[in-house]
Amino acid sequence: MEKFIYETKQEMAAAAAAAAAQAINKAIEDKGRANIILATGASQFDMLKNLTEAETVDWTKVTMFHLDEYIDMEADHPASFRKFLKERFVDRVPGLKAVHFVNGDAGNPQQECQRVGSLIAEHPIDAAMVGIGENGHLAFNDPPADFETEEPYLVVELDEKCRKQQLGEGWFERLQQVPRQAISMSIRQIMKSECLIVTVPDERKAKAVEKALEGEVTPMCPASILQRHGNCRIFLDAESASLLKP
Repeated sequence: MEKFIYETKQEMAAAAAAAAAQAINKAIEDKGRANIILATGASQFDMLKNLTEAETVDWTKVTMFHLDEYIDMEADHPASFRKFLKERFVDRVPGLKAVHFVNGDAGNPQQECQRVGSLIAEHPIDAAMVGIGENGHLAFNDPPADFETEEPYLVVELDEKCRKQQLGEGWFERLQQVPRQAISMSIRQIMKSECLIVTVPDERKAKAVEKALEGEVTPMCPASILQRHGNCRIFLDAESASLLKP
């Protein structure tokens, strides 16, 4: 695991996007295609903007998966992660090879987990662009996270701190509106990615960053598992890195 600290959020986002583009291009060069995972949330805004502007990437050779989606969430809801990725990524890059969304409003969430799980099993992930939650979650794997399951996608319960983060980022007007369940990519599936690009700005993430990078590896801080990945690069701004040891 390597960490890179930048003075501003903009510098951090540009560097993370450049690393992501490099990882995607390497996969295309080596294999003729690239399979990627994208995360959502306010922490990914600037990184995704920079990535969509990367003129070196042949997006027609890229297949995209996404990490998670609320259960019973319509695709056109303002808080939908499908809507987020469609507007901030899919619509901004020309001709992706394929896009595989998690349908949170599928009638049977367990069957939806199996559907997208079967798809990702056929597409080994070359690069995953993810973040870390205020409670240390990775995707929607809130503490205590399941470090053992081999299932690619899970139905998970969202804890109150996670739900308050979604409220604080402006996706909902009231806490009561934030769903209590989601479909999430599992920890082990994320860790199967050949390369991890982790983008974590803002002071509100500083405690989670400290625990994830300098604490013990524990399901109580799901992102701490990143310490065990052989090709993980974490991009921080001065605020999110403020509690790390010099």
